[in-house]
Amino acid sequence: QVMLAESGGGLVQAGGSLRLSCEVSGETLSRYNMGWFRQTPGKEREFVAAISWTWLGSTTDYKESVKGRFTISRDDTKNTVYLQMNLLKPDDAAVYYCAAASGTSWSPRGPYDYWGLGTQVTVSP
Repeated sequence: QVMLAESGGGLVQAGGSLRLSCEVSGETLSRYNMGWFRQTPGKEREFVAAISWTWLGSTTDYKESVKGRFTISRDDTKNTVYLQMNLLKPDDAAVYYCAAASGTSWSPRGPYDYWGLGTQVTVSP
């Protein structure tokens, strides 16, 4: 059973930075394509960033509005995926979810097989 645990959320002022972590247990991270999504009340969950599994070169993809500000990375030795978020804006405030997808192909926006419970990011103006 694959389990994902996000951490690193919190309150930050606009223009500030946060780094989210997603620790994977129950499986070897290197076999999974990983993604970050976010959701605000009343809205559908939306794609933020994704990184392919290691054998596909750890290729990355981003939502257009976060390009140049957010960076997704993975450390397979720690079974952890990160989302570095810089120059945060109030519109970035949401619950951020980590997701994992098995398989040898890569579809950044899904579908994903496993999800974490989320971590709250709040950005004050």
